[in-house]
Amino acid sequence: MTQTLSPERTRLDASDPEILAALQGEEERQREGLELIPSENYAFPEVLTLLGSAFTNKYAEGYPGRRYYGGQEYTDTIETLARNRAKALFRAEHANVQPLSGSPMNQAVYLGLLEPGDTILAMDLSHGGHLTHGAPVSHMGRLFNFVRYKTDPRDGSIDFEALRQVARETKPKLVVCGYSSYPRDYDYADFKRVADEVGALTMADVSHIGGLIAADVMRNPLDSGFDVMTTTTHKSLRGPRGGLILCKEQFAKKIDASVFPGLQGGPHMNQVAAAATTFKLAAQPPFRAYARQTLANAKALAAALASRQMKLVTGGTDNHLIVIDTVQSFGTDGANAQTTLDRVGLTTNKQVIPDDPLPPMRPSGVRLGTPAATARGMGLDEMEEVAAIIADALRAEGDAGTEAALAARTRALTSRFPVPGL
Repeated sequence: MTQTLSPERTRLDASDPEILAALQGEEERQREGLELIPSENYAFPEVLTLLGSAFTNKYAEGYPGRRYYGGQEYTDTIETLARNRAKALFRAEHANVQPLSGSPMNQAVYLGLLEPGDTILAMDLSHGGHLTHGAPVSHMGRLFNFVRYKTDPRDGSIDFEALRQVARETKPKLVVCGYSSYPRDYDYADFKRVADEVGALTMADVSHIGGLIAADVMRNPLDSGFDVMTTTTHKSLRGPRGGLILCKEQFAKKIDASVFPGLQGGPHMNQVAAAATTFKLAAQPPFRAYARQTLANAKALAAALASRQMKLVTGGTDNHLIVIDTVQSFGTDGANAQTTLDRVGLTTNKQVIPDDPLPPMRPSGVRLGTPAATARGMGLDEMEEVAAIIADALRAEGDAGTEAALAARTRALTSRFPVPGL
């Protein structure tokens, strides 16, 4: 059957059919496959509308009431709404909604509150930390002196005695916590006590769990007196791709000046509008129910994987993500596992494990999570089926017949759960 194109897509078909074909292919991939990368999600339909809106056309360098260009009546309205809604949602004193993504968001904090060469204490990358927490290949890793803390190999918890010792020895100006592949929650008060002991500021990068914090199903660092909290607005928040900085009022001027004009120029006002709507939706009961189900699904998926003799980093999860040690579980590295799961319609990502002996591009694990599956309406029964497909695929790696049958099972599963907004 020939698909009828909308007027917008008819124009695109005439002007750039190659891009239209790629768009349609991606939509089909998202519909038929299952997104299990924990940092990916399906944006609210309202977000997609606003990203393609007239706000795309407008420059708005500066801040509400203090812009460099004219014609800012409505841009000031949406940015003010976004800031106020973010402050209310996260119980923050100040919010900056202009960062274009997560990396410049964190860079703006470092550059606004510290001097080049200052020491920052952050999580070891192989233990769950993030590229923007001072990876040697990042510019921030070259500008600042990053020192590391790790998890306890016995149970995967943060080794706070070792962390305290590193802090006493190195006297950091900033203590950073947050993660991209750590499957547990934090007690932020523990970090605050260490930072206070050595006179350091505190920053929590909660990019992965921002939506879960907004829904009050995970702890909020600001409730423990943290100076700064950063989060991306997509991922578990289901908003546009962007960054958000929340801080105490005493740091507001430094943070704002660091974002603009210090680090970036005009904000993307279509993104700001979409973020404002996201914050409103995240404050409502349906989103809170979604966040609770995301956590329940992650725990159910972890239990189902463990019951099939898979070794999980830290033994399980307290949040939305899981890391499988594929070398110990299946005798295959994470890159091979990711490729195999792609072939059966399950999108994951290869992932280093604590003190991984293998290189980052061929690490020992894969990372998966439940935000996107939950956004499609999947629940505990579906997590059992997902675990079964994962186990069967990785045990039959390279068996074309088995993989074809498993891909059909994935399509049968996803056909019952439409992708929001498509």
